[in-house]
Amino acid sequence: MKELEDKYIELIINKCTNFENTKSILINYPKENRKFVKKLIQELMVRGIKDIALEEDDPEYLHKLLEQDEDTIKNSPYLNNPVWGEYAKKNANFLMLKSEYPHYMDDLDMKKKELASQISLNNKAAFYEKQKVNLVPWSILAIPSKAWAKEVFPRDKNAYSKLFKLIGAVCLLNEDNPAKAWDSLIANSNKIVNKLNKLKIKTLHYTNSLGTDFKVSLNKDALWCGVGQDSLCLVNMPSYEVFTSPDKNTAEGIIYSALPLYYHNQKVDKFYLKFKKGKVVDFKAKEGNNVLKSIVNSEKDMKFLGEVALVDKNSPIAKSKVIFGTTLLDENASCHLALGEGFPECIKNGEKLSDKKLMRKGLNIAKNHVDMMVGTDDLKITAETYHGKEIDIMIDGKFVI
Repeated sequence: MKELEDKYIELIINKCTNFENTKSILINYPKENRKFVKKLIQELMVRGIKDIALEEDDPEYLHKLLEQDEDTIKNSPYLNNPVWGEYAKKNANFLMLKSEYPHYMDDLDMKKKELASQISLNNKAAFYEKQKVNLVPWSILAIPSKAWAKEVFPRDKNAYSKLFKLIGAVCLLNEDNPAKAWDSLIANSNKIVNKLNKLKIKTLHYTNSLGTDFKVSLNKDALWCGVGQDSLCLVNMPSYEVFTSPDKNTAEGIIYSALPLYYHNQKVDKFYLKFKKGKVVDFKAKEGNNVLKSIVNSEKDMKFLGEVALVDKNSPIAKSKVIFGTTLLDENASCHLALGEGFPECIKNGEKLSDKKLMRKGLNIAKNHVDMMVGTDDLKITAETYHGKEIDIMIDGKFVI
């Protein structure tokens, strides 16, 4: 495990941090992973990084907090930590080490969970404003917890080490030179992105045997983006997607889920979304329908799309055949759509445009963003271009461009 941890820390520093413009860093991490973070801090300090802020997530404390009344939750120092705003002012590097704690909040009121989530979003507003326009280097990374490992591998006595090794594998830590392997992956991703942008896609049409028959359109100024493209560092580790933001008012038809969605550690499975004039007008899940309802109804713009992302079915995460129970990993196993916030970077010169101008180009400016996996082994995606051509983008879940 020590060797794996050391390789992961080296990769994080090489590909998920960027200190050309800042010598400050904020690390958000689960309490359980203190020892790993301590090793990471030691390596950062060896490389001359001295201004390091820490924010520790404590699932047990959070659970106790969400058992309290709403006023206590709203005024909690735990949820109102000013450190994100302070380090956003410094244009600091943000590292977010994320783990899962399945079922630990199952018994709590969804309204209180949504409240806590909203407080956290509001508290980090200064960071998100700079994140949207690429003014701060940031990255979200997977790190195991014992509870998560037991959920993924319930019959394995060595579940924690097995999960860490699997995370390592999909992060390319098994390669002789992981950083170089990511450089090659980024180069290949950029080729696909450049091809998609040259096509000038107007509409994407999704079909598969589940019953998906869905269309969505892109603004003329829409741009496709990919891992490591035009960003200060790898923003997700791992990442195997290329993505854009559609015109939020154009989605039509029905799309079925390919993998479960986990939201606040609660499972939503075997569901569909039906769209008309961009808006979700009907939905149903065989499992977790109330959770899906809470997502769709959380704010008016959560009924509209903010992202379409393409992932080849041969990605390392897809080939692992493991459902991780976290969007960070599961979204890299399947083409996905996201309800909610779109990305200014996916509109030409979008970082320089006001929210009103972005909205005129169809960008969704919701506050939340929830990814839903829709890519199956038989998914076909056909594009109609602004030049009037029809081109297959994916057949049987694989890129064909």
